[in-house]
Amino acid sequence: MTASKLHIKPVTQNRDIPFDLLELADPSRSHINEYLKTGTCYVAKLDTKIVGVLVLDEIDSTRIEIKNIAIVESEQGEGLGKELLRHSEIISRESGYEKLVIATGNSSIGQLALYQKEGFGIKEIDRDFFIRNYTEPIFENGIQCKHKIILEKDLKS
Repeated sequence: MTASKLHIKPVTQNRDIPFDLLELADPSRSHINEYLKTGTCYVAKLDTKIVGVLVLDEIDSTRIEIKNIAIVESEQGEGLGKELLRHSEIISRESGYEKLVIATGNSSIGQLALYQKEGFGIKEIDRDFFIRNYTEPIFENGIQCKHKIILEKDLKS
């Protein structure tokens, strides 16, 4: 499948939020519920099938954060995540934000590579964030997820 057929729209009804997808990127339903209170959730569809999700949440008047971004496992590696990431930049720029922020875990090797390839730079590291904020240990790529890596992209250029 090609990414050019991806249709991205905001979720208008809470009952339509794809929690199964959100939980691919964040295993904590309570954390998800917290950022859904203030953020906007978008779904990405190929034809009628939901294949991706994105949550954007304002930090302040100049910065907005991608709180969650995920693609269904069967569609990963097809460029859909990159398209969803680029769409978030368009939404953010059109809304007047100057910076787009995204965070991931130290164990999320593929995501770290993608975000940097897409122009995000590492801004800071919140050491032991996942140990402090999640009751169960998270492992990915054989690595324990301990540290939150915060990346930022300048939208003015």
